[in-house]
Amino acid sequence: MSSRKSLVELFNRSLTAFQTSNDAFRVVYTLPRLADSPSSPAPRQPRQKVDSLVVLDSSFNPPTLAHLRMAKSALRERNIASGGGGGGARLLLLLAVNNADKKPKPASFGERLGMMHDFAEDLLEEEENGVEVDLGLTTRPYFHEKSSVIAEQGGYGGAEQIYLVGFDTLIRIFDGKYYDDMGAELGPFLGRSRVRVTMRIDDAWGDEEEQEKYLEGLREGGLEAVGGRAEWAERVEMVRGRGQGEEVVSSTRVREAAARGDGEGLKGLLSARVRDWVLEEGLYRE
Repeated sequence: MSSRKSLVELFNRSLTAFQTSNDAFRVVYTLPRLADSPSSPAPRQPRQKVDSLVVLDSSFNPPTLAHLRMAKSALRERNIASGGGGGGARLLLLLAVNNADKKPKPASFGERLGMMHDFAEDLLEEEENGVEVDLGLTTRPYFHEKSSVIAEQGGYGGAEQIYLVGFDTLIRIFDGKYYDDMGAELGPFLGRSRVRVTMRIDDAWGDEEEQEKYLEGLREGGLEAVGGRAEWAERVEMVRGRGQGEEVVSSTRVREAAARGDGEGLKGLLSARVRDWVLEEGLYRE
């Protein structure tokens, strides 16, 4: 395993190279490391056809157990749908760095990429289907733009993209204020992509029934009312979030526990390697 310091240095170099290029998307690392891979960690082109590209797009500040559950659930469902053969599913952990000229807080982009690396190792330890995980960077702020550059530059062929989002993000995706022409911009995105929504049960967003009613409302004219198309709602799938007895997880709760140095409290919020990184490197203490 690479040391944390060397990983952060590696990712800082990758970030600088990306920022000084004209690329809008780039894979900077692929896990797991293979025996015949170069001694220096590097991205790796898919060795088999990718049917489904599962995209987890986040600030990863830090990556949490909620992210892990979302990714595992989507990957396992793709495996079941393919009859247990993996179905050419691949996971992309995507970090947007469009504000990279400003010092990100509280964890640097290099540290976040390092935690994404360890998060991927924790996930791979639990997966048995030979999935590969790419760590990617993008300068694009919106989903339809990210999807376009991934399709053009990612080397994934014509893979269907599956975006893992929370309910609050779904509302933003269909908010007309983010588009000059919603039909022209979201149409291609939803032609190549699906949106897998983890329902968020809290006071701000209501219960599962209310969130399912929102999606039904989109099907019944809500999308057309804002310049979209009703059939887009068929590209959206709603799934349950945390299971019985699982803690509510948020990046805010993680940072609050980390600020107290509460290692026990972080056990229900972060995977093992990410938790060790946060505690041992003193992240989020300020």
